[in-house]
Amino acid sequence: MKLQLLSDLHLETESFVPEPAPGAEVLVLAGDIDTTWRSFELFRGWPVPVLFVPGNHEFDRREVDDAREALRAHVQALGLRMLDDESVVLTDAQGRRVRFVGCTRWTDFEAFGPSGRERAMRAGGYFQKVMQSTWHGEAFDVDAVRALAVESRTWLAAELARTGDWDATVAITHFAPSLKSADPRYGRQPGTASFCNNDEDLLPLAQLWLHGHLHCRHDYRLGDTRIVSNARGHVRKGEADGFDAARLVSVF
Repeated sequence: MKLQLLSDLHLETESFVPEPAPGAEVLVLAGDIDTTWRSFELFRGWPVPVLFVPGNHEFDRREVDDAREALRAHVQALGLRMLDDESVVLTDAQGRRVRFVGCTRWTDFEAFGPSGRERAMRAGGYFQKVMQSTWHGEAFDVDAVRALAVESRTWLAAELARTGDWDATVAITHFAPSLKSADPRYGRQPGTASFCNNDEDLLPLAQLWLHGHLHCRHDYRLGDTRIVSNARGHVRKGEADGFDAARLVSVF
C-alpha cells in the first residue's frame, strides 16, 4: 500500500492547494491542517480514502471535548475519516489488509524521562497559552495536556498490542514518538518535550509510524519500524523548502 502523507499545512495562513499524489492508495493527514477548519473542504471528493488525525492547532481557542465531536462531524460530512483514539483496517490493491491506529497522542512531557518532566512542563506553558483552549471548563494548561496524554497513551498501547486479521499496522500520531524526530534547528531542550514523546517502546508494534507537529521532515528507522513525517510548515520561516507533497510512503 502506498500512502500520501501531509501535515502541518497551516492553511489558516498558508497558501497551498493540495493535490492527489499519483499512485497513492490512501491520503493521511497527520494534523495541523487548518485552525479554522475551513480548508478541509479542499479534500472533499478526494479520489482515495482520507484518514485524518487531529493536531493540537485544530483545537485552538475551543473547548477540547466539544471540538473533538464537532470536528469529527465536520470532516465526516466531507468524506474524511477522523481517527481520534481509534483504528480502521483498509485493503490495498493486492488484497493486503492494513490497520491504521490513530490519535493525537498529546505530550506527557516525559520525553526526557520523569526527572525532566517539571522543566518540560514549565517550557510547555508557553504553547498552551498560545492555544487559548479549555477543557472541562478550565484552561487547557500543561496539567490538562498531560492528563489527556496519559489517557491517549494507555489507549494507544492497548490498541497496538491487539492482534487481528491484518497484514501490517501503521500508527498515526500528531506528536512524534521519539526524540529522534526533534527539529535540528532547536535540538533537545526542555521545550522539545512539547513536540516529542518517548513512545519508543511501542514502536515494535507497528511497521510504520507517521507523525507531524515538528515543521521538518524525517524518515528513519528504530529497529524494524520506519518513522516518517512530511510536514510542510511555514513558508516565511523557510520550513516548506524541499517539501514534496506528492511523496509516497510504502507500507510494504
